[in-house]
Amino acid sequence: MGAIEVTRLVKCFGTLRAVDDISFSVPEGATTGLLGGNGAGKTTTISMLLGILVPDSGSITVLGHNMARQRFAALARMNYSSPYVALPMRLTVAENLRVYGNLYNVPDLGRRIRELAEEFMIGALLDRQVGTLSSGQKTRVALAKALINRPALLLLDEPTASLDPDTADYMRGRLEAYRAASGATILLASHNMAEVERLCSAVLMMKQGRIVERGAPQALIDRYGRGDLEAVFLAIARAREGDPQ
Repeated sequence: MGAIEVTRLVKCFGTLRAVDDISFSVPEGATTGLLGGNGAGKTTTISMLLGILVPDSGSITVLGHNMARQRFAALARMNYSSPYVALPMRLTVAENLRVYGNLYNVPDLGRRIRELAEEFMIGALLDRQVGTLSSGQKTRVALAKALINRPALLLLDEPTASLDPDTADYMRGRLEAYRAASGATILLASHNMAEVERLCSAVLMMKQGRIVERGAPQALIDRYGRGDLEAVFLAIARAREGDPQ
């Protein structure tokens, strides 16, 4: 069984079928990309994996736990990062990390915060309120928060958004190092195809709530006869139903 097992998952909002009967598996210890244009269903899928949204039908198993019945057992071993989900703005960075660390019962929390502050270059930010930080600084803090409990499963939504190229490259290296050292599984939603090519061993392409392609990045590049994954993404996004590949 993979770290994530999704079977025939459906979620509707009124007449909109945001996620339309999708099934997929994410292997343990791998980084898998969840790709698609705006409105493809990525965020809705991640929200169901986190238990924030309840599926209309289908099943989700995360780290061996059925999310309909054992959600809290799974959540204790997961974490999530998105630059679009704000941390409490009036708390300092250190206060935020302590709050989340206590929620996860992180042992020796002070030491863990110091480790993350060094690793994610946020030591000078610890005493600043989150609301005073730049977008890039908030992104680094969000990534540090996501690793506070050393998760076995990390769900990332645009993890390097707002970062300059040098810092983004460094953060990708940190994520690669964490996965290699811990054996963690990462599900990565990103519009940065170069990032996906670097980090992901497999990708799932979503369009209009469905998974329309899947495979290793290079295998998809070869299959579509394109020069890189971005060109593949564009070909899929612009294709009309019934068009040949």
